[in-house]
Parts: sequence; structure tokens; C-alpha cells
Amino acid sequence: MPRYDYECQKCGNRFEVTQSMNDPKLEDCPEPSCDGRVKRLLGTGAGVIFKGSGFYQTDYRSASYQAGAKADTAPKPDTAKPDTAKPDTAKPDTAPAKTPASPPAAK
Repeated sequence: MPRYDYECQKCGNRFEVTQSMNDPKLEDCPEPSCDGRVKRLLGTGAGVIFKGSGFYQTDYRSASYQAGAKADTAPKPDTAKPDTAKPDTAKPDTAPAKTPASPPAAK
């Protein structure tokens, strides 16, 4: 059963109550000397905690989905043919590159 937090509007008393989701909200402060109204605080109670890694994939996916995912991530065999061409044995051009001639300097 979820736990709900309440706060008294008169005395400021904060307290927690375990109640069913079908139970009506509390209205009166439980302090004997206070006759104030209480307000249920938002964002508390009925919390769900997900623990563990891969919660969604490991717990809620179908077996057929898991098998397909496993097939997608399996390593694929290398189908490329090995390079059987002969290496290029021609000698590279070893002559120095020519630089353009500069015009004669003006006097």
C-alpha cells in the first residue's frame, strides 16, 4: 500500500499515512490539541522504484524480440574477397620538382 504525506494547514504538522488508493483523503489533523484541516502533499506516495540494469529490455521484452536483437548484435563474417592484385612495382618519379623562374630584379 502506498504512503501519503499530509501537512496541517493550521499547526504545520507533517505526517505520513499508509492507506489504500481507494481510501478517502484525510481531512483533520491527528494532533489532539489541533483542529486544523490537512492537505495531502503532491508528488509523494505511490512511488515505483526500478532497480537493476536493463530493466525494460531484460524483464519485459518478448523472447522473439530478444532473439532478433541478439542476431543484430552478433558479429558478421567478413565476406570481402582478399586483395589478390599485384602491388604496384613502378618506381615513383624521383626528379626534383621544377620551380617557376622568377623575373630578374629591377635596378
